[in-house]
Amino acid sequence: MKSSWRRTLGYLWAGPNTALGLCVVPLTLLTGGRVQQRRGALEVYGGAATFLLRYGTLLKAGASAMTIGHVILGRDVECLDRCRDHEHVHVRQYERWGPFFLPAYLAASVIAGLRGGDMYRDNAFEVEAYSACPPA
Repeated sequence: MKSSWRRTLGYLWAGPNTALGLCVVPLTLLTGGRVQQRRGALEVYGGAATFLLRYGTLLKAGASAMTIGHVILGRDVECLDRCRDHEHVHVRQYERWGPFFLPAYLAASVIAGLRGGDMYRDNAFEVEAYSACPPA
């Protein structure tokens, strides 16, 4: 019972971010993408989600996947399969930080950059996600 309450609170606390992530769903579906549910999160892939991941990030090569609350965007099913464990670390981070996650993530990137590190790889949230599931 206790874990069910904790899970519900996690969904509610991350809710504002999840709402932002859900905005990508209709556009992705209208552009030929798909949606599936895995491990308590919605996975959105193909179509507009692929375009957003390729061209809408600050990473030179784009991103394979990205999490916004309980919504995980992926370029395709293969990227989602490869990145799922990493992205679920971010889901848990959203559940801990709630509406403060995005500003905290941005601040962690700035801090990493000011320290002379890479704003993505040295971001504390990414360090946690990569330590939990290193890249293949």
